[in-house]
Amino acid sequence: MNLVTINGTTGTLASAAGAIIAFAFGHWTEALTFLLIAFVIDIITGIYASRAEGRGLSSSIASIGAGKKGLALLVIILAHRIDILLELDAIVMTAAVYFYVANELVSITENLGRAGMPLPPKVIDIIDVLKTKGSAKKEE
Repeated sequence: MNLVTINGTTGTLASAAGAIIAFAFGHWTEALTFLLIAFVIDIITGIYASRAEGRGLSSSIASIGAGKKGLALLVIILAHRIDILLELDAIVMTAAVYFYVANELVSITENLGRAGMPLPPKVIDIIDVLKTKGSAKKEE
């Protein structure tokens, strides 16, 4: 294989990946970028918090977490397809992205608390309210 073939293959793969992403999510938004960054930060802070607590890393817990992030992306893809079906202007997809962004921000904040980072009392109160409302809805 020569360099030209490798570059051609790389370009083809990059083009195919771009086409798949464009089909799945429509136009790429800053909110999607923010969500992916939040996914990465959540993983990093989760690893750090587990190590700080002395629990170490668990591949089964990590794979469940990664799976949930993958499922969130599938929900966002479905939301985009709903927007197309109902001829909406990215309303459902944007709502789904913002939901998962909020979820990731809560998770990151919890991880920071588990890692021993001081958090403003108001942030802790807000997380408690969100957890209480979330568990109340699960019980209904």
